[in-house]
Amino acid sequence: MNTRFSKAAEALFRKQDKQAALSEYDQQRIAEQEKSARLRALRLAKEAADRKAAAQAAPTKAAAKKPVAKRRKTVAAMDAVSA
Repeated sequence: MNTRFSKAAEALFRKQDKQAALSEYDQQRIAEQEKSARLRALRLAKEAADRKAAAQAAPTKAAAKKPVAKRRKTVAAMDAVSA
């Protein structure tokens, strides 16, 4: 009789232990998925901000003024300098 109860108690303990282990595994898996989703969202937001900053910086570079060509001195200007 005692062995029968002992085996039943041991089977119940194993079942509960198995459920606890699976529950802990599931909790870790869910936590990892949430962390991955949060990090992915942060990465995508950073990439979008970088693209936006690059797009705003690009027109500034394209709109830069061309260097002004040096003007030749006129005869009147040369006369004024030498006088």
